[in-house]
Amino acid sequence: MNTSNIVQKLWNYCNVLRDDGMSYGDYVEQLTYLLFLKMADERTRAPYNQKSPVPEQYGWPSLIKKDGDELFDHYRHTLEALGNKKGLLGLIFNKSQNKFQDPAKLRRLVVDLIDKEQWVSMSADVKGDAYEGLLEKNAQDTKSGAGQYFTPRPLIQAIVDVMAPKPGETVSDPACGTGGFLLAAHDYVVKHNLNLTKPQKTKLKEETFKGWELVQATARLCAMNMLLHGIGSQDFEPIVVGDSLAADPGDRFDLVLTNPPFGKKSSTTIVGEEGKVTRERDTIERDDFWTTTSNKQLNFVQHVKTLLKQNGRAAVVVPDNVLFEGGAGETIRRKLLHECDVHTLLRLPTGLFYAQGVKANVLFFDKKPASEKPWTRKLWIYDLRTNIHFTLKTNPLRREDLEEFVRCFNPDNRHDRKATWSEKRKPDGRWRAYDYKELVARDKASLDIFWLRDESLSDTENLPAPEVIAQEIVEDLEAALAQFREIANDLGNGVAEEVA
Repeated sequence: MNTSNIVQKLWNYCNVLRDDGMSYGDYVEQLTYLLFLKMADERTRAPYNQKSPVPEQYGWPSLIKKDGDELFDHYRHTLEALGNKKGLLGLIFNKSQNKFQDPAKLRRLVVDLIDKEQWVSMSADVKGDAYEGLLEKNAQDTKSGAGQYFTPRPLIQAIVDVMAPKPGETVSDPACGTGGFLLAAHDYVVKHNLNLTKPQKTKLKEETFKGWELVQATARLCAMNMLLHGIGSQDFEPIVVGDSLAADPGDRFDLVLTNPPFGKKSSTTIVGEEGKVTRERDTIERDDFWTTTSNKQLNFVQHVKTLLKQNGRAAVVVPDNVLFEGGAGETIRRKLLHECDVHTLLRLPTGLFYAQGVKANVLFFDKKPASEKPWTRKLWIYDLRTNIHFTLKTNPLRREDLEEFVRCFNPDNRHDRKATWSEKRKPDGRWRAYDYKELVARDKASLDIFWLRDESLSDTENLPAPEVIAQEIVEDLEAALAQFREIANDLGNGVAEEVA
C-alpha cells in the first residue's frame, strides 16, 4: 500500500471518530500509542528477533485478544503502566490517556486498520511519510492550534538543501515541534551518501540528532515521527521534553535548524551578561546571553548561538521584529554581526504558516572564534516576499518556488555568489548583498531591508486577487490583536506584582 492510501485510510477513520467527539489531535495521539505497540511486537518476530521494550502483559497481542469493556479497561491500564516507564517508552506514553468513547471503535482501529498492516516491513519513507501526512492534516485543523508546531515542509527542504548536513555532523533543533527539520536533515544525509558504513548508520540513528520540545503531547508526536523514520531507540531518546531556554544544556552542535514559536513572550525573563534583571518573579540567569529581554524570539537567537560549535552553522526562522526591534534587539543584532558570520537572509512571504499573521524570515549565520574585527563581511538577502502571494490551500508554497534562492545561495561555495539585482539593469532582482558597514550604519542596525517596488501600491491592475487581499488584512489584524494581548498581559502582570 502506498503512502497516500495509508494516510487516506487512517484519516477516513478519523472522520468516524470525530462524530464521537474525538479531535484530530486526539486521533493522531491515539494512533501513536497503537502504532508503537504494533511495531514493537513486529520486531520480536523474524527476521528481527528483537526483545520488545513493552512488558508482555501490555504488548500488542494482549489488545488483539480482548473486546468490549475488557479491551477498554486493558487499553487504559496499558497507557498508565507504560507512561511510568523510562526511555523511549516513557517519552511516547507519558501522561497518555484513552480518548475513545466507544470500545467498538477502538476494537475496529486495532483489528481492522492497524493490525492488518506490517508497519516494520514498510520502508521508512512510506511509513514515515504516512505519519507526516497525518501530522500535516492535523496542522490544517486551525481549531486545534497544531499548526504552530508545523513548519511548511517545502521551506524546511530548501533550508536543509542549502545547509547540506554531512555524515558525522550533529544536528539540533531547540524548538523541534513534530521534528520536521531533524527528519529532513536525516533524509538529506541518507540521500546524498548512499555508501554509509555500518558505524556511520548507527551514529546517524543514535548520536546525530537532538531536539527540545516544551509541550509533552507534541514531543510524543515528534518522537514517534522520528522512530518511524528510523531515528532513535529505546536506549536513545532524541527528544527532551522541557523549555530549552531555561539553561545552557552544555551540548554543542555542528548545525542548528529551528523555527522557534512566534507570538508569545516567555513567562520568564532572561538575565544576560550585563546582569540586568526585570521585576518578573521567575528569572533565569544565562551568562552566555548578550542581553536581557522577555522577547522569546530574541532569546532563541542568543540560545542558538550558544548551541553551536566553533564554526557551526545555523538557520533560524524569525519574525520581522527580530530584524528591527530596538533595545535588546539592536544589541543582539550588533553582537551577532560582530561575533558571527551573518551571511544570508531569506525574506518569506505571508500565507506559509498555519499560525496566521506571521511575517517571517530565515536568518543564516556561522559561529566564529573571538575576534576584534567583525566576522560578518556581507549579508546577502533574497526577497521572496515583495509581490509574491501564497495561500495554504489554493496556492501553497512548493519546493520549486524556492529553487532560485537555493541556486543564489550556492551551497557548494557560498563565497562565490552573484547578485541578480542591479539598480539600472536588473531593478527587479531578488538577490543582493549589503556590506557590514552599511548594516551597522542603519538605524538600530535594522536588517529589515527591502528594495523592490511593491506593484500593488502603484498599479491597480497588478493587485492580488480579492481573497488574497482579504486574507492579508485578516492576518494583519490577528497579528496586531496578538500584540495587544501581550501588552495587556504585561500590564496585568505589572499590576498584579504591585498589589503583591
